[in-house]
Amino acid sequence: MTYKIAQLGIKEPAKLIIKMLSELKKLYKNEQFNPKLMGVFVRPDYLLRRGLYKIFSELSVNLSGNLLDVGCGAKPYQDLFDVDKYIGLEIDDKGDRNHKYADEFYDGKKMPFSDNSFDSVFSSEVLEHVFNPNEFLREINRVTKDGGMLLMSVPFTYREHEQPYDFGRYTSFGLKYILSENGFEVVECRKSVNGIWAILQLLIIYLVNLRLVKNKYFNLIIALIFMIPINIAGLVLSKVSSKDNDIYLNNIILAKKIKDIKE
Repeated sequence: MTYKIAQLGIKEPAKLIIKMLSELKKLYKNEQFNPKLMGVFVRPDYLLRRGLYKIFSELSVNLSGNLLDVGCGAKPYQDLFDVDKYIGLEIDDKGDRNHKYADEFYDGKKMPFSDNSFDSVFSSEVLEHVFNPNEFLREINRVTKDGGMLLMSVPFTYREHEQPYDFGRYTSFGLKYILSENGFEVVECRKSVNGIWAILQLLIIYLVNLRLVKNKYFNLIIALIFMIPINIAGLVLSKVSSKDNDIYLNNIILAKKIKDIKE
């Protein structure tokens, strides 16, 4: 009898701990791409992610029907879209990718869908990793219905990442040109994290990657000491400083398919 009571006494706290860990994991995932107050203290890319999420949330209403998320990763923005079907596509490779959220895979050339399959396409921070952008955009054109919408983000000013698979940076003019060449008309172009906001974000990234001594924990503590006040300064200055649309971190493009592209 005493053993059974002891068992019951252990089970309830264990359930509570498991629930707390689950909630913390969920909170951490949300802070990765939709950082709130906690992100100021733990996210080196807080300003960048906050800027992206804000614009995605404003433009997501333009996408509907069956949606394809190209390079979906962990599908961090799925909840922003009110669509009939949300399909995540990932490249089928052995790289350092989280594939468990993807619904379909492809070889980087031919997407496993028939022509005109989707009403909408979303692709965040993918084009810079594509060595043949025309081939990539033509495939998106092929699987998108006439009049279908494409929402995508691409870095303009940012460090090299996912090396060695970081191949390009695009200006807003370059993106408009390459999209028009592949059957899309740009409806709206937004530039996120402008001016001093961009400079502060790049400063944080620099500090986080700076190796002052061999001890990585000491370096991390130093980076955090500087990161928190810089994040706060970025939040304040983003409200009061003027925008500079020539210095920014990301292009966010909303485009419409206006014609098929034949090989």
